[in-house]
Amino acid sequence: MEINSLNRLLGNVDIYLLDQILKGRLTKEMKILDAGCGEGRNTVYFVNQGYQIFGIDPNETAIQYCRYQAKSLNSNFDTHRFQVGKLEEVPFHTGAFDAVICSAVLHFAHDVDNFRKMISEIHRVLKPGGIFWFRMCTGFGGVLEQSKSLGSGRFHLPDGSERFVLSSSDVDNLEKIGFKFLETPKTVLVLGQREMGVFLMEKVQ
Repeated sequence: MEINSLNRLLGNVDIYLLDQILKGRLTKEMKILDAGCGEGRNTVYFVNQGYQIFGIDPNETAIQYCRYQAKSLNSNFDTHRFQVGKLEEVPFHTGAFDAVICSAVLHFAHDVDNFRKMISEIHRVLKPGGIFWFRMCTGFGGVLEQSKSLGSGRFHLPDGSERFVLSSSDVDNLEKIGFKFLETPKTVLVLGQREMGVFLMEKVQ
């Protein structure tokens, strides 16, 4: 396949999400929620290929763009699958989804309680056995030694950003809520500026 065709098929998909697609983790039979979808960079492939993809984002303009993009890619796509909504109050019913994807969103949590509220909502809308893939800032590789703590799990990172950073206790809480790991977590240190982790979990209760 030519590069241009590949770009049209995949869009600007997160490379770590593409890894899960290539592994066959996400299928057309699954209802998939992109939690914090923004303008839909991670939805292009799913829309193109007829997946049951849904999305929420608090930014109304981003959702409007997402709907426009989806319709331009697939004229039969139901654009109301993309809704304005916050991760703290996901506007879908309990057990609605087989999978939730969440790329570079959870580290915008205001504090630990806010992070746990978002995780609780994701857990609620997942079916038992549903998968939860997410990517966010982590603090396991020494980057926090170069960072300033702002309290409540937030840090001023060397790259100049302020983020909620996932800690070991937060991971323990994910397991207490009712998630288990499907793959060993991976973290990448970005030029000593920040650290990003990739996680794949399953709802077990």
